[in-house]
Amino acid sequence: MGETMAAPGAPAQTGAAVLNLARTGNLWPNGHRFAFTVFDDPDGQSTKVGREVYSFLRDCGFRTTRGCWPSATVREPSDTGENCSNPSHVEWLLELRQQGFELGLHNVTNHTSYRQETIDGLNRFRELFAADPLTMSNHFSNDEGIYFGPARLTGFARLLYNVLTRGQQRNRFHGETEGHPLFWGDYCRERIRYVRNFVYTNINTLAECPIMPYHDPLRPFVPAWYASTEGADARWFLRTVTDRAIDELESQGGCCIIYTHFAKGFYRDGSLNAEFRRRLERLSRKNGWFAPVGTLLDHLRAKRGGTHILAPWERRRLEYSWLLEKIRVRSN
Repeated sequence: MGETMAAPGAPAQTGAAVLNLARTGNLWPNGHRFAFTVFDDPDGQSTKVGREVYSFLRDCGFRTTRGCWPSATVREPSDTGENCSNPSHVEWLLELRQQGFELGLHNVTNHTSYRQETIDGLNRFRELFAADPLTMSNHFSNDEGIYFGPARLTGFARLLYNVLTRGQQRNRFHGETEGHPLFWGDYCRERIRYVRNFVYTNINTLAECPIMPYHDPLRPFVPAWYASTEGADARWFLRTVTDRAIDELESQGGCCIIYTHFAKGFYRDGSLNAEFRRRLERLSRKNGWFAPVGTLLDHLRAKRGGTHILAPWERRRLEYSWLLEKIRVRSN
């Protein structure tokens, strides 16, 4: 088993022990039976659409995480989503935070940023929101992604990834490459606690990665990683968050950290997707813990007694299960 950096006086908990706590109903606070949350990447999202979706989430009792871009666009953008150069957008984000939502980072803006631009963006985040981001997800279009693309994998798994992607992502991402103009790993290590990595189709994210949050010694610039469940757009979200899957998540006492883009199909023609509304309202009536991603990960870390240190065999399991699932999804 991998080592665990245990907090003083706290027992170290393995992934199996955490899953046992979940099954027996002893993992989540205040008697909640399971946990469900969302990390919403800001791609394509306007403030108007965001207000509609998050007003609904708020009224249902969900408190989730909304990724944001603190810096203005200074080059050709890769995406049309709004960033914090818009005062009304900042005003709305501050409202979200006051309501109990978490603000995460999706790199610092909607195009590739050089080292000093990323540092300035992190400082801008702190200036706007009076704290550093607790959680982060890499934006695929940004070449300063940290341990992204092939760097998510090691050994033969990395070779297989490069074959499957025809080498198109090789030597593209450089957030962790010391000396490179896009390097910012030292600031990631100092300023961000949790970074998203592998994404699975199972609604129970914890079942796929019971050791999260974990630290990978081969990737020292990220303090801790977390996994997510696939829900990239409304179609994928509804494919994953079915009534049956929700009931199974509840019976397992598990945890879903679903990643999505609420700009992609959730709000059209002046109204929310009706099936999304129905399923989330049904979910909200269950005895779930609906806290932001960072809060949930802090809780898991405390329950475990520290941040888990990834063992080589655990790394292989995570890498190959993710890669094989990507192959399966593509083949279907």
